[in-house]
Amino acid sequence: MQPLFGVLTDRWGMPWLLPLSALTAGAGVALSGVTGSYASTLAVVAVSGVGVAAYHPEAARVARAVAHGRHAAMGWFSFGGNAGFALAPLLVFAVVATGGLRASPLLAVPAVAGAALCAAAVRAAASGAAGAGAPVTAGRDDWASFLRLSGAVVCRSVVFVGLSVFVSLYVRERTGGGEVAGTAALFVLYAGGAVGTLAGGRLAERYGRLAVVRRSYALTVLAVAGLVLVPGPPVYVFVALTSAGLYVPFSLHITLGQDCLPRRVGTASGVTLGLAVSVGGLAAPLLGALADATSLRTALLPLVALPAMGRLLLCGLREPAPPGAAVAGRAGPRDPAAR
Repeated sequence: MQPLFGVLTDRWGMPWLLPLSALTAGAGVALSGVTGSYASTLAVVAVSGVGVAAYHPEAARVARAVAHGRHAAMGWFSFGGNAGFALAPLLVFAVVATGGLRASPLLAVPAVAGAALCAAAVRAAASGAAGAGAPVTAGRDDWASFLRLSGAVVCRSVVFVGLSVFVSLYVRERTGGGEVAGTAALFVLYAGGAVGTLAGGRLAERYGRLAVVRRSYALTVLAVAGLVLVPGPPVYVFVALTSAGLYVPFSLHITLGQDCLPRRVGTASGVTLGLAVSVGGLAAPLLGALADATSLRTALLPLVALPAMGRLLLCGLREPAPPGAAVAGRAGPRDPAAR
């Protein structure tokens, strides 16, 4: 659904969609524990998914507008989502452990808070004329570069989802530890991601986006290889390095995609934040089936090759023009902004 909402936001600026989509996503989660059948549970979860899909493209477009091209600002935007992703299981566990599934309506509280924050942010952006209204179309869309970037994001997504599902069990197996050992590995994976997301924006402002993204993919190859092959406690070091390699380019994927498709910022956001990332989830059952047929270590070995494939897809890509460069370029060849 995210690319569809991306197309819609490319045609019409819909900042009002942000608080509405947050409420919709939260309502589905809140109702998921109190439905009376499996079918109705699936239905409310699907409603929640539609809310998430409606949120991302417009949120990324507005964030781009208020960030004014600053990579560090987009890093904070991505950090918010990744921090929520890491905290959500803890919150759900606390609610369900205390009141059972019937307490799931309490999970609407973060959604209401998020909707209020979205409404305040939209009002602030509109009053500051920061571009929260109609989309701005300038520049030329580079679909070939965008598709290559999306392919790299898919490779990254499969690695991330695969490790998110299996790293806890794998570390328990490799270290001989119990549940605490596995939970610690999952915490390192997510905590390192929060740090890496913020670091990505800072590094990009110093070294350039593509240089940072390419080096991150190269680091991920070595880190995943160490994670899969090195036994004992040192595996935690490789989990942390893998987390950095996967998360440092996260916000940079978004801005690169948007700059590749300056006339379709919503579509670019919907693909890089939604479709390409979600594809990774389709690989998890395949990894599980391979692990059942062979071993978990054998099933995780292909994850070493995927960031290498992503790195190859990034070869030859050129830094796209930043927001406003196309307009600035019309001032003439002597205009420094044109260079």
